[in-house]
Amino acid sequence: MLLELAVADAYGAGFEYANEMVAKYNDLSRYVKHPRHKEIIPGYYTDDTQMTLAIVELMLSDDDWTPLNIATRFVDCFHRDPRTGYAMRFYQFLCDTQTGQQFLDTIKPQSDKSGAAMRAMPIGLYADIAEVIEKTTIQAKVTHDTPDGIASALASALLTHYFYHQLGSKDDVGKWLDEHVKSQHRWSEPYVGKVGSKGWMSVSAAITAVRRNDSLSGLLKDCVDFKGDVDTVATIALAAASHSVEYKQELPEVLIQTLENGTYGRDYLERLDKQLLAKIQNQ
Repeated sequence: MLLELAVADAYGAGFEYANEMVAKYNDLSRYVKHPRHKEIIPGYYTDDTQMTLAIVELMLSDDDWTPLNIATRFVDCFHRDPRTGYAMRFYQFLCDTQTGQQFLDTIKPQSDKSGAAMRAMPIGLYADIAEVIEKTTIQAKVTHDTPDGIASALASALLTHYFYHQLGSKDDVGKWLDEHVKSQHRWSEPYVGKVGSKGWMSVSAAITAVRRNDSLSGLLKDCVDFKGDVDTVATIALAAASHSVEYKQELPEVLIQTLENGTYGRDYLERLDKQLLAKIQNQ
């Protein structure tokens, strides 16, 4: 799961809001350099994966699921491995923030964008849907305490939950989410058009792409073809589809092998994947 979502994040990062790049380079042959964000190195993941790692590391710990512990993980993950890819203002906020308590004291959590949704997918692995909803809501409120911010995070986490626990076919996942995540947006309606910054847009596009593909490679390409905030769409979609029995579990080997592999790169992601699944299965 973590490896697949990191590949999706790193691949999509080269195309994020760079619509002119999609038709020319979206062929899964390599990571591409973003035409404007020169600081992002091809093959390096961004905030989507880093904040997901913060959530996973909290899941693996014995720490209580509290806003303070969540915020502390966000701060620690950023400062141990500072990287760009965050929204400019949030990046500067993290640079200026040293503790979880300082994070909570100074954050203004009124956003309805995709930040809470892009990191919620692993929470969906829990067997108890009530636990998924409770923990996803708590983490969402730390930064996105709005109806749409919370709803998009819940839909993201429950998308993974649906496939990991084999609750139905991919054709029916939208209707299932309509029943479990109340929102002004219907998750069963196909998403059309470019993906903007709102959380519901990224999740709706991810659901749409998951429903109409059956291989991880096809899914990744389809997510990028939406244009707009495609790295988040791809990250959410591949996290869920990596657990689907209806999906061919393949990604281009070139994307796996050229994904960054420093201290928190490919090998680290694979280790955490194994640890997380082992802990979930032993609960």
